[in-house]
Amino acid sequence: MLPSREEAWQLLLEYTQSDSLIKHCLAVEAAMRYYARLLGEDEERWGITGLLHDFDYERWPNHEHSPEEGHPVTGAAILAERGYPEDIIYAIKAHADYLHLPRNDKMSQALYAVDELSGFVVAVALVRPNRSVHEVKVSSVKKKLKDKAFARGVSRETIYRAAEEFGVPFDDHVGNVIAALREVAPALGLDGGETA
Repeated sequence: MLPSREEAWQLLLEYTQSDSLIKHCLAVEAAMRYYARLLGEDEERWGITGLLHDFDYERWPNHEHSPEEGHPVTGAAILAERGYPEDIIYAIKAHADYLHLPRNDKMSQALYAVDELSGFVVAVALVRPNRSVHEVKVSSVKKKLKDKAFARGVSRETIYRAAEEFGVPFDDHVGNVIAALREVAPALGLDGGETA
């Protein structure tokens, strides 16, 4: 049985204190929900997968890329313990390249495709004069992707490869992620309001 979004949210908050990481999880959730609607998939299932994909990252970041412990393996064990469905756990594990898991299902491909790109679109919005995702255009994201000094921690190769693996034309993919993040702009602090 699928746990509720509220249960998933509480689990995220239980393991994550960082405001930026919580916002990243909200951004990925929004992009997953957007794609689920677009593709006629289960929006709750896809949304929860996005919301929880990094819930264990703060406590077990796994910079060594260990396939036995740390993010996302530790998180996957916690999710299994709490009765989360196997396909959600698999997609979360498969978003880590170093686990070498094939992403043969649409949910795994979607999570991989929106994870890095969501973070990058947020970074682009944050350098806009009023920090609004509503001002971000596909062309501005593509221009920033070419600027190696901008958000240098984001793998451009992963962003391009993930979109290709997902089978969505790159410009459309960027546009979809921007549209998804606009839907949750206030929660991300990217609506250009005073709270930004």
